[in-house]
Amino acid sequence: MSELTSDPAGRAEGPQRRPVLRLTDVVKTFPGVRALDGVHLEVEAGEVHCLLGQNGAGKSTLIKTLAGVHHADSGEILWQGEPFAPANPQAAMRAGIATIYQELDLVDELSVAENVFLGHEPSRFGFTRRRSAAAETRTIMTKLGHPEIPPRRLIKDLPAAGKQIVSMARALSHDAKLIVMDEPSAVLAHDEVANLFRIIRELTANGIAVVYISHRLAEIREIGDRVTVLKDGRTTAANLPASTPTRELVGNMTGRPFEYVFPPRVAADESEPLLTVDNLSRAGEFADVSLTVRPGEIVGIAGLVGSGRSELLETIFGARNPDRGTVTLHGHQITGVGKAVKHGMGMAPEERKSQALLLDEPVYKNMTLASFAGFARAGFTAARDERAAALRTADSLELRPRDVERPARTLSGGNQQKVVVGRWLLGHTRLLLLDEPTRGVDVGARAELYQVIHDLAADGVGVLLVSSEVPEVLGLADRVLVMREGRMIREAPAGELDEDAVLDLVMAGSLMEGEAA
Repeated sequence: MSELTSDPAGRAEGPQRRPVLRLTDVVKTFPGVRALDGVHLEVEAGEVHCLLGQNGAGKSTLIKTLAGVHHADSGEILWQGEPFAPANPQAAMRAGIATIYQELDLVDELSVAENVFLGHEPSRFGFTRRRSAAAETRTIMTKLGHPEIPPRRLIKDLPAAGKQIVSMARALSHDAKLIVMDEPSAVLAHDEVANLFRIIRELTANGIAVVYISHRLAEIREIGDRVTVLKDGRTTAANLPASTPTRELVGNMTGRPFEYVFPPRVAADESEPLLTVDNLSRAGEFADVSLTVRPGEIVGIAGLVGSGRSELLETIFGARNPDRGTVTLHGHQITGVGKAVKHGMGMAPEERKSQALLLDEPVYKNMTLASFAGFARAGFTAARDERAAALRTADSLELRPRDVERPARTLSGGNQQKVVVGRWLLGHTRLLLLDEPTRGVDVGARAELYQVIHDLAADGVGVLLVSSEVPEVLGLADRVLVMREGRMIREAPAGELDEDAVLDLVMAGSLMEGEAA
């Protein structure tokens, strides 16, 4: 593998670009579903080509077709000028196309080196050369800027960012000429994303093409060269510059104008606070946090990963015990999850798949978890009543598809989040805590979730939300709290802040005197 280089300004300057991948009128049909309905895509060597689209737009089917998991029914795929139809993922890798999925396909019980060379282990006379694999892994890790990751460390002992680096190393061990990255920043902190972008620029400087899939338009601006947009299995825009206005990109993805993303707010109730948090602290996580939420008010917390914001929400909900301080909901002190739920508090956690959903259970079972006792009759569960209540809630949330019998696992990210919110609607929640409510959710589904949140507030529900995306906090909230290194450093009405001001507060090392809340 050639040495990785980049220009001093940070953006890669590689060899003269030429098309390495071209898709024309590609169609893929599953029983009852036309997942790809005439896709066009052209990717050049040495570029970052961003692929945008809502959940269900066909992105996953497209990348699995390139990876040899699916096979196109019709259309033309050219790879380096030749017809391309890999029989399986191994054939795609041998041809030079590597895919890094959002759900990383690494083996936890194997070492870093074993994962990097899985399926093509260095061998001699039929025996795996472990020392050689470790040495080559160390070389690749050094070129990726991560010599600190030991080849013999087990994957299960690595953080999320480390696992992603291993997936990139695996791609480079195959001498990949095209790397497809599906939502690579979804689990990364801000500094880890910056390192990811550095690696991508070094890869493209050496002529490697990258197809980058993300819902975060700010990332597209920073790392992308060109953009292709999919909607309902079709290409609605191709080869747009990454600087294309957000309004145009969102319009191509959703068919709706950008103005509908954040619905207009209704004035919050000026009555006494519904939630009062007083000097709440947990050692090593956050300290002396005080805040209030009124009925019908949306309060947003802005802060980087690691600022203590998620831990704060979990402590308010009673899932963590504070070292000091109190949480009071409508006059009742909250000292555990049971009391929180009893008095009308609900929470949608950041990791909905692992922390909030029973993925293999039907939608209606997931929706009725918080109100299960209300459906019991003489010691038995009235399943018909459960289904009926869940279906009414699914209708109100515009759940798609509106089939409450299907397993929660089969829903898109946005619809899974609606199921979690629906659970608390059935539980007559008065205060809803939302941790990264739109993580992994496409732009169109985000707009629908924003409307759900605003409708809850209009009905008098208090909302306290955490989001890594500053525009989301500013667009949704009535009032914004800025959190850094475990402390609340600023409180202001959302209309008095802009994105630059909030980013400066959460990332900078200094504050103007008098700004601290």
